[in-house]
Amino acid sequence: MRRTIIPYKPYLKELAKKLRKNSTLAEVLLWDELKNRKMQGLDFDRQKPLDTFIVDFYCKEVRLAIEVDGDSHDYAFEEDVARQRRLEDLGVRFLRFSDREVKQDMQNVLRTIEIWVEENRRQ
Repeated sequence: MRRTIIPYKPYLKELAKKLRKNSTLAEVLLWDELKNRKMQGLDFDRQKPLDTFIVDFYCKEVRLAIEVDGDSHDYAFEEDVARQRRLEDLGVRFLRFSDREVKQDMQNVLRTIEIWVEENRRQ
C-alpha cells in the first residue's frame, strides 16, 4: 500500500508541540497504549498536523485518526464535523472516543481500535 503524505500548514508544528506538552489525562492514558508500536506494531503520532488541522493521534500506515473528545469538543460540534469531513476527503478515517470512555473503559477502547485495524489494514 502506497502511503500518501498529507501536507500541513507550517504554523501548526509549533501548536502541535504545545498541545503535546498540555495533553489531557485521557490523551496521556491512550498515548501510553499506542506509543512504541504497542498497537499491532503500528506507528502512531500524537497531536499530528494534517492539512489545516491537528488530530489527537494518527497512524499513516492505515490512515487512521483517533480523536478523544473532551469538554472542549462540547462547544465545537459543527467545527469537528467539518474538520472530519475535510480530512476524510483526503483519505483519513476516524475513530472517536469520549474522554470518559478512555479513562473508564480503556480495554473496550483498545479492543475497538484493534478490531478496526484488523478490518481495515491492507497487506
